[in-house]
Amino acid sequence: MEKSIEITRNPYEEPNHINLIFRASNGASSGQLEIYDNADRFKELADILEDFPFKSTKTFLWELGSEKTEDNFAFNFKCEFSLIKHSSICVIRIRLNNNRDEIEKSISEFSIQCYPAELNLLGQLFREFSKFEKETLTWSGLEGRVE
Repeated sequence: MEKSIEITRNPYEEPNHINLIFRASNGASSGQLEIYDNADRFKELADILEDFPFKSTKTFLWELGSEKTEDNFAFNFKCEFSLIKHSSICVIRIRLNNNRDEIEKSISEFSIQCYPAELNLLGQLFREFSKFEKETLTWSGLEGRVE
């Protein structure tokens, strides 16, 4: 198994909100979480990642929900895109928590190492996906597609 991100869109309250199944792997670890987000999120991600890290953004955090019990969220999703200082390597840090109790609890946390060109492609895929004409985005470094 290699590094990958797959996002499947389930039609929901579009065009304002989207329901997604987010799956990711770094080859050794993987995770999956159902999330809900604002439909404009993918245009924002595209704007940031298409030229990452050459614009002023060197770190961007896509976060939804909370892990704090008192916040009463159904999930916590974190996906941070960063440039590793003093290198030309980027990292995608992922943490997925379904906030369930006991035997239903699922938490995944891992990083995906990549290069700027791979994040730039992910940004292009986010732009295409933001049209909501197709249901699945698949990325595996220098390869990807929206179907």
